[in-house]
Amino acid sequence: MRKRTWGFVLGGLLVALLLAGVASNYASAHPDGLDSSLLKGCTVNADGEITGGSCPAQQAKGHELADSPLADYGIRGVDNRFLSTGLSGVLGVLLTFALGGGLFRLARRHAPAASGASDSTGTGASGDDPAGDADPADAGQRAARAG
Repeated sequence: MRKRTWGFVLGGLLVALLLAGVASNYASAHPDGLDSSLLKGCTVNADGEITGGSCPAQQAKGHELADSPLADYGIRGVDNRFLSTGLSGVLGVLLTFALGGGLFRLARRHAPAASGASDSTGTGASGDDPAGDADPADAGQRAARAG
């Protein structure tokens, strides 16, 4: 990858880490659209617990991964809520970046070679060398790829 591309990727990673580590702590604690629509028909107390009525949220069950280390937007065992939320966001960004980078690397490694691409001497895949200074081995390799 070129130096400029690495700078762009690392800059984007830094912005994502800052947003996940800091801004995630300021996200709204109020239910989103899905949660609020599931609560229609029920009365809810200040803690968000259903106290009466009838609504689809009453049939909700606990998630299978509710006891996992990164459940509920935090890290189990970290008592400081701000730190727990920030670290969980940073860890999520790093895991996603590593997984995505690995998949892109695999895809690039297994991608078919582009035909008609220029090599480092500036000549095309046709083998034309107006200056006559290209390495003959390179021309043979280009011809083998093209044919």
